Amino acid sequence: MNIEELKQTATALMAGDKGLLAMDESLPTCNKRFAEAGIPQTEEYRRKYRQLIVTTPNLGECISGAILFDETIYQKTDDGVLFVDVLKQAGIIPGIKVDEGTVEMPGSPNEKITNGLDGLPERLNKYYSLGARFAKWRAVITIGEGIPTDENIKANTQTLAKYAALCQQANIVPIVEPEVLMDGDHTIEACRHVTEETIKELFNQLKIQGVNLQGLLLKPNMVIAGTDCLVQNSADEVATATVECLLATVPPEVAGVAFLSGGQEPWEATGHLNAMHIKYEDKLPWPLTFSFARAIQQPALEIWKGKDENVIAAQQMLYFRASMDNLARRGEYSVDLETW
Repeated sequence: MNIEELKQTATALMAGDKGLLAMDESLPTCNKRFAEAGIPQTEEYRRKYRQLIVTTPNLGECISGAILFDETIYQKTDDGVLFVDVLKQAGIIPGIKVDEGTVEMPGSPNEKITNGLDGLPERLNKYYSLGARFAKWRAVITIGEGIPTDENIKANTQTLAKYAALCQQANIVPIVEPEVLMDGDHTIEACRHVTEETIKELFNQLKIQGVNLQGLLLKPNMVIAGTDCLVQNSADEVATATVECLLATVPPEVAGVAFLSGGQEPWEATGHLNAMHIKYEDKLPWPLTFSFARAIQQPALEIWKGKDENVIAAQQMLYFRASMDNLARRGEYSVDLETW
């Protein structure tokens, strides 16, 4: 384990006003989005879509790292250049999703646990040789009647911590993603309680595994009421609940925090991040940025529709959304800028 290399990578990922682009959708998720947009669900169309993303002009101005899927890390442009090399040339650090998805938790079918530890050391070494310098593992926590259970939180955070330790042994910076889902009618207070309990247990498990926090990034959900909750809070309320939750649970030596968007509309996720920086910029012990997927990609996907003649317009939209998130990281975003 090279602690200095891990710290340098983590610092580079959180540098300036940039953020991370999560382009690591699993095959079922990617195919579902393609079907909704009327795009053929084939490997070639997935390659063309990922090519559209990685070749977006000036993307490196906004994005410090891109999380790839296993299929994507081997793919090439029409000119035969590996996507990994295109990203590097743009100043973007390649990363890789290494979890293998969720399954029902034994004894609690309404809760999920994440698979993927089997054979992970070998896969991490392979991905490092292919150019990946950071990785991501997602755990899913559901709020509902009687859940999450303490057992589910512990099982998911134990696995996240074991994954993180294995990543660091392979000189790969781990992103730990304990996502408390937005699905449901729970209040923002309920989300904050569950998020706090989850993150507290996560850092307890990371300590047990001996993970170096200066070479680790946290990818949490924002603290938001469930999508079916009758009360939907303001951006200022979300910012307060989210940052106060993190200040109470995340050690200051952590290299950085990069939020998932979790199904929020693009301008919502951007506006919430912006409100956090406006209100808390001087109180943050770690860099606070974005690691969005749909909130950056979805508008571009809807423009592209699988058609070559739409690539340039789709890339312009992708860059526009990433640039809005850059402004939010500086606390300079306004909905009035949504002029596309």
